[in-house]
Amino acid sequence: MNTIRSVCVYCGSSPGNDKAYVEAGRALGRALAQSNLRLVYGGGTKGIMGAVAEGSMRAGGKVLGIIPRFLMNKEATETGLDRLDEVVITDNMHQRKQRMFEESDAFVALPGGIGTVEEIVEMMTWAQLGHHRKPMVFASIGGFWSPMIALLDHMRDEGFIHTAHHVRPLVVEDVEAIVPTILSAASATGTPAEGVPSIIEKM
Repeated sequence: MNTIRSVCVYCGSSPGNDKAYVEAGRALGRALAQSNLRLVYGGGTKGIMGAVAEGSMRAGGKVLGIIPRFLMNKEATETGLDRLDEVVITDNMHQRKQRMFEESDAFVALPGGIGTVEEIVEMMTWAQLGHHRKPMVFASIGGFWSPMIALLDHMRDEGFIHTAHHVRPLVVEDVEAIVPTILSAASATGTPAEGVPSIIEKM
């Protein structure tokens, strides 16, 4: 069984066009706190990033923000960062992603842009290479990640995913099911729990 203590959440620093995205961020932060799980995220205080942190802090959760120095004035405010339990300031994006990986036992991708895609795909790449077996979740709020899942299916069908047994991202549409799904996957020592959807079943 893999013990889950901290969950990394990748998401947009903007709110997006659907208010459901911010609401989902806030709900996930709250759910993490209620399960006594520390939130690890990119340190932003705006958009969905800010909503996740706010949801966790309001519910009494612990929050670690990891942010590159050059993004501090773009994605965050000093006042907002002061509210976090811990802030790590890195010199660049590579250090940020490495530290987020080291501090986390599972990964969740809420709606976001290119940066969010890059972050969760890197975790999938590392899993494919056998670098980790930590649970990975696509939080497909309102079907947000459906095109991404379709692309993964297409890559499989075209013969470009050969070690899919190492990649086990889960697809969850109900934000309230994210934490239970992570804990269930961890208790199954890296194999999808019965009844829990997983891309691996398609690959």
